[in-house]
Amino acid sequence: MSTLLPILEALEIELHHPGARSSRTRLEQLLHPDFHEVGRSGREYTRETVVRFLSSLTEHPQVVSERFVVAELSPGLALLTYRSATRRPTGGLSDHTFRSSLWSLTSVGWQLRYHQGTPAAEAW
Repeated sequence: MSTLLPILEALEIELHHPGARSSRTRLEQLLHPDFHEVGRSGREYTRETVVRFLSSLTEHPQVVSERFVVAELSPGLALLTYRSATRRPTGGLSDHTFRSSLWSLTSVGWQLRYHQGTPAAEAW
């Protein structure tokens, strides 16, 4: 499991990066066909909604993430939890969020199956 954390952390951070967010092809590789999300707003999102939204962004917020922890639930299934915030242009942080991602090992590699964000108090 010590090798799993850096792999899933890197994939999760890739989803925060403008390059992956802009590429519909890469997003479809990273998001499982049955992907589902519950955002920090409490709204539910499908894979197609997330792919369409992220690939259409022209401005990309800078996401700061920390405290990644992985738990292998079964072979090929892992829960990644962490904390994130958005860096404002002034340098401060906003939208502090606890995040949980369920990653599944498939024939194309690790894919994000489920993601949830929960508002968190400022703690940085």
